[in-house]
Amino acid sequence: MRLSTLTKSIALGTLIALASAASAQKTQLLVYTALETDQIKAYQEGFNKVNPDIEIKWVRDSTGVITAKLLAEKANPQADVVMGVAASSLALLDKQGMLIPYAPLNLDAIMSQYRDKKAVPAWWGMDVWGATVCFNTVEAQKKNIPKPESWQDLTKPVYKGQVVMPNPASSGTGYFDVVAWLTLFGDKDGKGGGWKFMDGLHENIAQYTHSGSKPCNMAGSGEFVVGISFEYRANANKAKGAPIDLVFPKEGLGWDLEAFAIHQGTKKLDAAKKLADWASSKDAMLLYGKNFAITAQPGVASPLPNVPKDYEARLVKLDFNYAAEQRERILTEWNKRYNAKSEKR
Repeated sequence: MRLSTLTKSIALGTLIALASAASAQKTQLLVYTALETDQIKAYQEGFNKVNPDIEIKWVRDSTGVITAKLLAEKANPQADVVMGVAASSLALLDKQGMLIPYAPLNLDAIMSQYRDKKAVPAWWGMDVWGATVCFNTVEAQKKNIPKPESWQDLTKPVYKGQVVMPNPASSGTGYFDVVAWLTLFGDKDGKGGGWKFMDGLHENIAQYTHSGSKPCNMAGSGEFVVGISFEYRANANKAKGAPIDLVFPKEGLGWDLEAFAIHQGTKKLDAAKKLADWASSKDAMLLYGKNFAITAQPGVASPLPNVPKDYEARLVKLDFNYAAEQRERILTEWNKRYNAKSEKR
């Protein structure tokens, strides 16, 4: 009896040792991301089908928070890879010398407008995410509020206290909205038409939220009639039965790329390159295309319900260098004017 127990103990100990050894043989990559939590699992599973010996540990938050964290850690970098973070943020990190240029295996398939212009790019795009207004039709009918067709419509008194949007300091969606409005209506160091528009919009804003998803969630639940958000969250919420219409304002849509880069200072460069090669592959693009209407490889994404066929043509002309170089100035001005209505964390 004692011998049997001893044998079982030895066998169990051997299994634990083997499991520990297998785990120890896996390379662990620390990946900083702003991907939506309901996307991460599918991407990780897709990568691990090809590279089962690499384990991804995710650090996730909104774009602005991840960007600030990376900048704060510049002298003592922690991340191996930055994946699914706005290209405008990665352009800023590149200017700080914080990225390792790498041409992934599938770089030639990525459209030139959706990647860093250098021959060996510091970053490249995965997919486009762009502005969408979530409009609660049930609450609007109760309150006799018309559906907006343009950004300028949202400055009308009928929307007072019924609009929520993301804070551009914490949310990539919020930041690309602000950059788009400055591009469409004018900047001029705080005196242009873009700032006048945002002054008018601010009069109707109930709250600036931490994340880009939350305004659509709030509109979907009926807390507010209008939530300025992005097309993935809007489509996902509508598919789950939220009583919302998706509105694509006619002046043009702010957007950015969910993008990929290898972080300077990684001690796991080979594993980081394997993740880059997979993330730029058609298999990965097919996964992105389930969530977004535009992928960095053309002809991959299937049409999404509720997203117009000419969606790509509606995107504003975006200068990633402008968005990166002017980020601090734009956010300082924005905070000075509007931060009083920001969500408290």
